[in-house]
Amino acid sequence: MTQADGKGAPLADGLVLGEDGLARCAWHGGLPDYLAYHDNEWGHPVADDRRLFEKICLEGFQSGLSWLTILRKREAFRAAFAGFDFNRVAAFTERDVERLVNDAGIVRHRGKIVSTINNAARAQEMVEEFGSLAAYFWSFEPGVAERPVHVTRAEIAANPTTPVSVRLSKDLKKRGWSFVGPTTVYAFMQAMGLVNDHLEGCCCRPQVETERDAFRRPQVSKG
Repeated sequence: MTQADGKGAPLADGLVLGEDGLARCAWHGGLPDYLAYHDNEWGHPVADDRRLFEKICLEGFQSGLSWLTILRKREAFRAAFAGFDFNRVAAFTERDVERLVNDAGIVRHRGKIVSTINNAARAQEMVEEFGSLAAYFWSFEPGVAERPVHVTRAEIAANPTTPVSVRLSKDLKKRGWSFVGPTTVYAFMQAMGLVNDHLEGCCCRPQVETERDAFRRPQVSKG
């Protein structure tokens, strides 16, 4: 894990020193819930279909908002959308849409609510075709040549989308998914561990890289 030296050497751009003496990506802002998300969730590889579906839907809800806003409403979203069990969400009716539009605990955007129900049905189709959402999404993991040599704040800021996220976005849209633009999709890839965008020098970067090295990539299983 990375520590600043005892003489207070400046940290690289985009890093901040925590009370525990460890350097981290600065975007958590020192907020306890955001810090926990940074340390324990963001970038760790995920193969669970429900979590993948939840995240891509919540990234869609985030559009125009901050992730912190969505994170703090996440439990309300889970309650509203049946724990993001896409088989249950796909069966939602217009009555459910009206219920959700009137749910003050979530983002009451009719288009995004309808999109989540639509995407649940598309997720069912994807499972039938590929065996799991995980197998589909992990097939878009970028290769080494498609990743920056050094993950820095400048690199991330300059590239809110990537050629891979553009390809994935286009493929999802072709399959009928909505609210899955390339910026949204890249944020999803960062969060679910398809890439490791913890900055060089962040204490979480080597831990996430170790997990990614040991991670068993899901394989397509048809029929």
